[in-house]
Amino acid sequence: MNSGQWSSRSPVVMLFTEPTFVFFFLPLLLGLYLMSPAGWRNTLLAFTSLLFYSWEYLPHVMLLLGSITLNYVFGLALGGTTSSGKRRMILTIGIGANLGLLGFFKYAGFLAANLNGLFEAIGVSRLPEPQIILPLGISFFTFQAVSYIVDVYRRDTPPQKSLINLALYISLFPQLIAGPIVRYGQLAAQIVERCVSVRDFAIGARRFTIGLGKKVLIANTVAQASDQVFGLPGSELTPALAWLGILCYTLQIYFDFSGYSDMAVGLGRMFGFKIPENFNYPYAARSIKDFWRRWHISLSSWFRDYLYIPLGGNRIRPTRMGLNLLAVFLLCGLWHGASWNLLVWGLFHGLLLVIERVAPPKMVERIPRYVRHSYTMILIMIGWVIFRSEDLDQATHFLSVMIGANDGLGGLIKFADIFPNDVLLACGIGLICALPSYRLGRDTTAWVARRTKDRRFRFAVFLAAQIAGNLSLLLVLLLSAIWISALTYTPFIYFRF
Repeated sequence: MNSGQWSSRSPVVMLFTEPTFVFFFLPLLLGLYLMSPAGWRNTLLAFTSLLFYSWEYLPHVMLLLGSITLNYVFGLALGGTTSSGKRRMILTIGIGANLGLLGFFKYAGFLAANLNGLFEAIGVSRLPEPQIILPLGISFFTFQAVSYIVDVYRRDTPPQKSLINLALYISLFPQLIAGPIVRYGQLAAQIVERCVSVRDFAIGARRFTIGLGKKVLIANTVAQASDQVFGLPGSELTPALAWLGILCYTLQIYFDFSGYSDMAVGLGRMFGFKIPENFNYPYAARSIKDFWRRWHISLSSWFRDYLYIPLGGNRIRPTRMGLNLLAVFLLCGLWHGASWNLLVWGLFHGLLLVIERVAPPKMVERIPRYVRHSYTMILIMIGWVIFRSEDLDQATHFLSVMIGANDGLGGLIKFADIFPNDVLLACGIGLICALPSYRLGRDTTAWVARRTKDRRFRFAVFLAAQIAGNLSLLLVLLLSAIWISALTYTPFIYFRF
């Protein structure tokens, strides 16, 4: 965990990778859901979502219920008046209430700690620093709530008159704790009416299995190496260790977060919901702008639609547009946590986007694709160093080692102790799967089948591809089940946001 944040505690949550969830909670809920009358399914899902959230720490469910109730009232109030002045006032109060709760729980301690540092320097008495247990997923469900009242204010969607239905939207357990951030309009019709077909259930189960494999087989394996490298004293870090360590973390954070998103999408599909995609091979990007179109899509589109465009978007002067981009990504960094590292990480990406905006497009297009891709990946990895480091001092030292300016005594460390065979294998598989290799294989198979007129050969190619895919999926499920049985606790990185 990135401890560049102020000292806080997070309760343990029931993970999608725990035996309790996989072998008890999910099968029981699915059975009850499929046997329930259609009119009771929303109530069942809303109740079990709240139960899921409160599994290990009951008090925070009251905060979630308070958020649901407040935004239900704000939505009805916005829908019940036509006065533009009253509507703006209600919206302002609603956004303020949501962001006020987020700010208190997530940033009060960070603000107090930094003010105390300033007060000590000028000889003023210290403030008491609150020890707050951070509610899991508070940034995610707060942003969903804000998008709901903003969309009602804009008349993009009517207010939800059923408290149960709004509770289901805000607390739907597959994406409650770590996203994707779903807009109300994307689920509104599905909340009212949906069905679970055998095909949808199969697609959902397959997607859940892929996400489970991403998390437990790749992310958790490479995390062993990245944690060890970032835990080394600065005097023992060498350029080779630093680069391999940040490569492992680059793979870890992608497969950890995209694995959770895959499981969320899969679980939603099993219950009849089509949750939007959150990743589209971000490490295949050829620019930072392209990266943010592919990485955490629900967050970047949220900032675009609810902050960047209202500030003027691309329609204003280049100087103002650049400042707006920096402001948006400063807030993006702050959204990820109360840490100077994360603020710098956000500004780093904002600055790169500003630079790309002013670069002549024709000149960029002349640059070979592999050069653009290499440039993008190096900058992304530099950003992950800032994101992952304990503080800015560690990030600065780590980056200096990566460029050979501050070599350590890594010869005292056995390479095989940090990068055993299972880590190297996970890295190799991760590098292949992080790029659209599956699509390439699928398209190649289809091309081969189309090139022949022999129907039996086409059928054989198709059958072989289907068998290989299903066997691979079965192997992933089997290996994941073996890992789950070990009961190793490895929380998702994005749970703390």
